Amino acid sequence: MPVPWEALIPFGLVASMFAAAGTLLNISKRAQNLGKPPRYHIDTWDEMLMDRDKRLTGHIRGQTSNAIAPEEFKTNSVWYTERTR
Repeated sequence: MPVPWEALIPFGLVASMFAAAGTLLNISKRAQNLGKPPRYHIDTWDEMLMDRDKRLTGHIRGQTSNAIAPEEFKTNSVWYTERTR
């Protein structure tokens, strides 16, 4: 049975489009996360740490090595914005 060579061109185009879409999606995800891979299976503890990192650095993936928090960190807690019952 002969090989249909004319089918290889569309197959190559479809395969390269899937590869390009996957690569662009990976680049977009990493650009949104400051060059780090995306996080999966985030639990409550991780959400609290991400909130803390956002309040410290301005981005949920940002981290700082300063031992002393900035002065505005004392007053930008989420507890001050929650309503009491």
